[in-house]
This record gives sequence, structure tokens and C-alpha cells, in this order.
Amino acid sequence: MGKGERRAPERAADPPLTCLVTGASGYIGGRLVPELLDAGHRVRCLARTPEKLRDHPWSGRVEIVRGDVTDAESVARALEGVDVAYYLVHALSAGTGFEATDREAARVFAEGARRAGTGRVVYLGGLTPAGVPEAELSPHLRSRAEVGRILLAGGAPTAVLRAAVIIGSGSASFEMLRYLTERLPVMVTPRWVRTRIQPIAVRDVLRILVGCARLPTEVHRAFDIGGPEVLTYYEMMRRYAAVAELPRRLILPVPVLTPGLSSHWVGLVTPVPAAIARPLTESLRYEVVCRERDIERYVPAPPGGPIGFDRALALALERIRDARVTTRWSSAAVSGAPSDPLPTDPDWAGGSLYSDVRELDAEVPADALWDVIEGIGGENGWYSFPLAWAVRGWLDRLAGGVGLRRGRRDAHRLRAGDSLDFWRVEEIDRGRLLRLRAEMRLPGLAWLEMQVEPAKDGPPGTVRYRQRALFHPHGLLGHMYWWSVAPFHAVVFGGMARNIVHAADRAAGAPAEPVR
Repeated sequence: MGKGERRAPERAADPPLTCLVTGASGYIGGRLVPELLDAGHRVRCLARTPEKLRDHPWSGRVEIVRGDVTDAESVARALEGVDVAYYLVHALSAGTGFEATDREAARVFAEGARRAGTGRVVYLGGLTPAGVPEAELSPHLRSRAEVGRILLAGGAPTAVLRAAVIIGSGSASFEMLRYLTERLPVMVTPRWVRTRIQPIAVRDVLRILVGCARLPTEVHRAFDIGGPEVLTYYEMMRRYAAVAELPRRLILPVPVLTPGLSSHWVGLVTPVPAAIARPLTESLRYEVVCRERDIERYVPAPPGGPIGFDRALALALERIRDARVTTRWSSAAVSGAPSDPLPTDPDWAGGSLYSDVRELDAEVPADALWDVIEGIGGENGWYSFPLAWAVRGWLDRLAGGVGLRRGRRDAHRLRAGDSLDFWRVEEIDRGRLLRLRAEMRLPGLAWLEMQVEPAKDGPPGTVRYRQRALFHPHGLLGHMYWWSVAPFHAVVFGGMARNIVHAADRAAGAPAEPVR
């Protein structure tokens, strides 16, 4: 325990605190919010797009402030009257220049917390290797370390938590481990599979984050946090295979795979795109092991101790099997994702706009049709020309995009902000409208809408399925792209509309009766 620090006093009934959570649409933030609420605290979220939080089961229990951590005015509004501020954002997916963005955001937030008199700032960063100069770290780890220093220098009492690999259903690290092990019974791997790592279960990360709300005011420092075991990535893959009851994997480390090549290799085999895989694989080059466990003086471990690696894997796999994955690594927007308004919105600024509209009237129950629409993507596919969708996904991966393999968070239900293969749910009006915004690499902006509405004509009980693809081209390349793929729209989009209606017919147990 550092000089002047004392153990947090244990009281029977501590008053609830007002907690600000940034990054609430992300993997950790989206799980932290309900944990804080269950602990009796009041929660406020700062979000650039509050609509993305609307469909979370806890959204009605929190206050949401629209804003951005780089905007001092919105940060000041969000921090007003806050006891504890959780800083859970980073610009990893913001492309080149993310270090400068992280630096500026941290400065704005630290200054805002100081001015607001915030009682505690809590930041979840990355565990850095001992004895490695910061200048030699990967940009990802270097930026995390710099953000921690900026927040500690900001003036408000701050706790910086430094974690290595976080194991939990839907985390990027877990998905990378899972797919590498499941898909490759024989693996030629980079040298970093022999590097020692101290993984930590996401449940322990959340437990510590919640516990930090009650840290004594004089605690102002960084803490290493990790699970009870130190393993190599090689051992982690072997252990995953055992827990998942897979045959023993043959792993052959080779010295020639650079971090860049490793990230593309990971991108091809797993749903994690190269842009996110690269900082993860670069970080794995270093030994990241906790040098102290001082956090347990203030946030004691549970009676059985922190969750072990095998148990963390089992819990993650159980949640996946039971379709209870509440947040995923892809919950946050990706680099290059469009943020402009839909062209039909009132504030659309004009420009060329291409559209492909398909309408079908059919005697099918509206709820059966909606169930097919909401269940689209992932394992269910896109109801037309699977090869064309697969090729488009592979081309996107080769261009550094997300591809089709992000899948779905939930097999049956969508919510605003969910990633869905290479789309993101921009709007969902359950039973009526699903609007997707493209996140694949494109020379323009694209949307896909699917609607259920009463048919204007036809027998009673007839519904209309309306499907609309929109594309706003950027420059000559954008126009050329649209006209190069337009000849395939009858097969791709036309077949998609017909097959969605037929799928609804089959689900309802009635023969297809399209109304012409």
C-alpha cells in the first residue's frame, strides 16, 4: 500500500453514487452499466449517438447525454454532479492518427473532471511490459499508457487499471483465440505464441471497475489487474481446445510472420478484421504480467479468488451457447464507417443518390415476415445468391474491411447499434422497419432498408414487403461502382425480396401466395 493510502472503510449502507460511463455502447461499457445499476448507483452515459443505447435492456434506467469526449462543452455537461467517471473509450478503430485523437480526448476529459470537481476517474488501459521503453511499444500500448498518464496528471483522483488479455464472450481477444483454435487443427503460428501473458476474466474486470467507485480519495495511481495464471498464447490455445472438447491442436511457431502478416493471417481466419487484429497481435509480442496485485487491498477478491482461465473460457462458451452475449467487440463503430445522415433525412445536403426498390405483396402474417427480417444475416444468411455475398465479404476483408464474418450478437433479436456482418443497425422499429448502414469498404455511403406495411390493394390480411437499397457515390469511382454492380441487382436484391417472403410463408406454415 502506498504512502498515505488506507483501505476503503466497510460500511453497511454506503449512499449511491452518480457514475458517468463513457463508451457505454462498447464491449466493457455496455456490461459495466448494468453492474453499476445493480450495485445501487445512478448512471449517466455520454454517447455520440444515444440512439445506439436505446434498445439496451438498461436504457430506461440511465440518463443519456449526447456528446463526445473530444468536445469540452459536452464533457462538462456530462460531468456535472458526477461522483465517479469511467473513461472507457479509445480511438483504436479511428485509423491513422488514433494516438493524437486519444491524447486530445484524454486531455479534454481530465480537464473537465478537474473543473467539475469529480470525485474519482477510473480508466481501463493496457498492461505494459516491464523494462521496455515506451517509445518501443506498439502504438496501441503506447497510446494506452499515455492516456493513463494524462488522466493521472489531470487533477482529479484517478485509478488507472492495466489489463492484458480480457477473456469473455464477445471480446476481441476471446474471439481471436476461439476462431484460431476451432478452425485450424494444425497451425503455423508467429513467435508471439510463446510470449507469457496474464489473462483476466471479464467478470473480474467488471467487479474491479465497480469496486473502484468506492476507493478512498487519496488513492491516485495505476494498478495492474490480471487473473490467477500466467500462460503463453500456445498454452491458451491448447487449454481452449480442451475446454471446448476439441481434438488436440498441432501448433508450429515460425519466426517469419511479422505483426503485419500476423494481423492479416488473423483477419483471414477469424471475424476480427486486420485493422483491429494488428494492435492485438502487436501487443502479444511483449510479456505482459502483473508486477503487483495492490488493487486487492481495496477491492478484495471473492472467496474463491479471481476466476481461472479454464473457468473463464467455460463461462464465455456457455453464454455463446445460450445466446446471452450482451456486448461484442464489434459493438463500437469501425474505422471509415459512414456517419452522414440517411439521404431522406431532413438535413440531407443533396448530391447523387442511387436506389434499388423492391416491393412484394403477399398473404403472410406480418409477424412472420418481421421475424424473418429481424433474423437476417449471420448464420441465416441474406436470402439470395450466397456466393455473391461471400465474394463481397472476402473482397472487403482483403481491402482491410470487416467482411461478412462478424455475424450477429443474438440469433433472433437486433437492437440499434448492433453490428450485423458488414452492416450496422442504424434504426429498428420492431414490426415495421429495419435500416442497416454499410460498414464495408465502399466508394460512397450505402443503406439497406426492409419494411413491413399493410398492402394498399389485395385481399384482407395481405402485407407489403418493401426493400430499398440506397447508395450515395463519392466521386467518379462511386458512380462506376454502382453501374458495375447494377446488372446483378435483379439476382441479388430481387431474389432477396422473393426469398424473404417465401421464408415467412414457410415459417407460418402456409403456401406462398404472392399478390401481383
